Parts: sequence; structure tokens; C-alpha cells
Amino acid sequence: MTPAVLLAILCLRLISSSPAPDPVLDAEWQKWKIKYEKTYSLEEEGQKRAVWEQNMKKIKLHNGENGLGKHGFTMEMNAFGDMTIEEFRKLMIEIPIPTVKKENSVQKRQAVNVPNFINWRKRGYVTPVRRQGRCNVCWAFSVAGAIEGQMFQKTGQLIPLSVQNLVDCSRPQGNLGCYLGNTYLALQYVKENGGLESEATYPYEEKEGSCRYHPDNSTASITDFEFVPKNEDALMNAVATLGPIFVAIDARHESFLFYRNGIYHEPNCSSSVVTHAMLLVGYGFVGEESDGRKYWILKNSMGNKWGNRGYMKIAKDQGNHCGIATYALYPRV
Repeated sequence: MTPAVLLAILCLRLISSSPAPDPVLDAEWQKWKIKYEKTYSLEEEGQKRAVWEQNMKKIKLHNGENGLGKHGFTMEMNAFGDMTIEEFRKLMIEIPIPTVKKENSVQKRQAVNVPNFINWRKRGYVTPVRRQGRCNVCWAFSVAGAIEGQMFQKTGQLIPLSVQNLVDCSRPQGNLGCYLGNTYLALQYVKENGGLESEATYPYEEKEGSCRYHPDNSTASITDFEFVPKNEDALMNAVATLGPIFVAIDARHESFLFYRNGIYHEPNCSSSVVTHAMLLVGYGFVGEESDGRKYWILKNSMGNKWGNRGYMKIAKDQGNHCGIATYALYPRV
């Protein structure tokens, strides 16, 4: 038997091992592939379709239950529809949390009255949602977002900052480009380096490269950065008095991957293990303040086709849900 015949038999076995596709979903499958520009080889098509169908069924089941009041949020099929949860979790690497050696000044502000609702996006502090793509650099997007907000407060100008600058140049501090990064180390780089370029002069490429930072193009700098104490009261005070800040959450769940709208609450979330960096831009509540459902507002870096145009609401004052207050930092400019 020739190698070509063996390969053909193997391909047929792979195809035949996939469950038969549900013809009712044919139109949705084709529309989804066109929307997200998905193309597969002959041997991939059946396997990807089977994963997509399983995800679609889970999403529809969740949303059906949500209509009955079981959940407080909805899910939807998105660009990750052909990915298993195991494949997604390979992208979610536990973020190491540095040991804090000193108390920071946020603790001293906790007696200050703060508003019950705030959304820095509506006040001009937040740049448009961007997409990290195949490069695992949520840490760099959240750092850039936190500095962008502080620079807007200082100068009145909202300028998108270079994520690629952080990806390429913060390796000496210990970051590992598209594989793994830490906001603490990224902020160290910006502080020690003296500045950060804008997206316009150092655009994002979805891959690692050599450091091409040029001091003449520096658009933003920081004087220092500080941790927020690990509790939601301190986090609320920090957001209310400082503006958008960096946080990280446990995002290893299908409910996060396919989140669409509403107040996210995942029973299996960890409050101590965080895997995905995001930008905290505000908070609020639904219903009466005393007994309503409270939420944090988070900006993601998975593009504006994820969640609610790139944003999500997550449960607030629910025991540090998904580790929202476990690792929070903010820069000083």
C-alpha cells in the first residue's frame, strides 16, 4: 500500500470519526464561517463543525435557562466557536502576583465618599476596543489602557498607546512576549525606560519583534505605580478617585469565552487564581441600590465582536468574584 493511499485512508477515518453534522444548523454554520473568515481543509471541516455544534448547543441551553431567570447573563457564538475549552485554557496562563512590600496610598482614601455609579468610558478616558488576536498579550493592552486614562486626565488628550512597544521591549524586565507577561514588569519597563510610544508610531503586529522604541516618539511616561489592597471596597475607591486601572480575573470558563451581555457570574470561578488581564473602567448596579445587582465594568482585548462590543459586566461585592480584586495596579503620571 502506497503512502498516498495510507494518507487518504487516514483522512477518511478522521472525517468518519466526527459526529454527523446536524442539517438544521447548516445555514448558521455557513454564516458563521463567512462572518469570521474561517476556512478549513477537508480533514478539519468535520472536526471543527462538531466542536462548533457542541458549543452552539451549550450556548442555546444557557440562554434558554437565562430566560427563566437561572443566570444573569447571556452567551453567544463568536470567533472562538470552533475551539474546545481545553484549547482555550492553553491560552489562559496563570498570572504570577508579585509580593507587595508596602501599603499604598489607596488605603488612606477609603473614607472618602465615592459615587454609586461611574463609567470612565463615558467621560472620555478610554480608547476604542482593540483585538490581541493570536498573541497572548492581554497584560500589555491593560497596561496601555491604564496609562492612556491617566494621560488623558493630565493632558486632556486621549491617545492610543503602543502595545507592541511593551511586547517587544519589556523582555529585560522578565516578560516573555506573546507567551507570558506581567503588568507589574510592564509598568517597571515604562518607568525605567522613560516613555512609551503611541500606536500611530509603533503599531500592533500580533507577534513578537525586536525592540524599536525611539525616545523622540515617546507619547506617555509614568513616575511610579502602586498596588490596590485586595478587597472590593479599596478597588471601588481606586476606580472612583483615579480612573481606569488594571485588574486580572479567572477567565478559564466557557461562560467567559462566549459571554454576550448581562452581569457575569460563574459558580466555578476562582478568587485567587487569575489568568486574564483586563481594564476596569467603572462600576454600577441594576435595580435599587440597597438590594440591586452590583457590577464592575471591564474592557477586554478580544475585539468589539466579543461580549457587549468588547466590554463585560461582572458581579461586584460577591466575595471577590473571579478574583476581580486579587491583583489590581494603577500608574502615576
